[in-house]
Amino acid sequence: MSRIGKKTVPVPAGVTVTLEGQTVTVKGPKGQLAWTIVEEIEVKQDGGELTLSPRTDTQRARAMWGLSRTLVANMVHGVTQGFEETLELVGVGYRAALKGSDLSLALGFSHDVDIVAPSGITFAVPKQTEVKIAGIDKQLVGETAAKIRRIRPPEPYKGKGVRYAGEKVRRKEGKKK
Repeated sequence: MSRIGKKTVPVPAGVTVTLEGQTVTVKGPKGQLAWTIVEEIEVKQDGGELTLSPRTDTQRARAMWGLSRTLVANMVHGVTQGFEETLELVGVGYRAALKGSDLSLALGFSHDVDIVAPSGITFAVPKQTEVKIAGIDKQLVGETAAKIRRIRPPEPYKGKGVRYAGEKVRRKEGKKK
């Protein structure tokens, strides 16, 4: 039995959930998200809650039960509060700037790296060495942050690079004399 799957998904006021077959559409103040749940999972809406349950007792159905519940809960959270990821730029001359809605990064290359904001993602640069990525889709926010980090990941000797806020970089000892 899935401990996560057993929990119901509360639907706050101001959020409408539409069930059409296996497609769940969540509409809230920040936007709208839709996702098609696998056939092994059944979704029921009663009042202000969504309940997910497996149709059969197969291993795949049990595995998809908790996953589906988490994805639906993330959709509800995304359209009400949204998701945000923060990246830090560590290194001499490493800077970030906004060019319209796109992001321009100076990361020690011979050229600036320009990143076009995917639809549904907004960039913010509160400081030159900090980038905030926000959106309603948790997967898209995390993927965008990972793509930016992959351009210049933190290196282990000086710790220079792009890292998540609060990320600990394991440092190596340099050469011995």
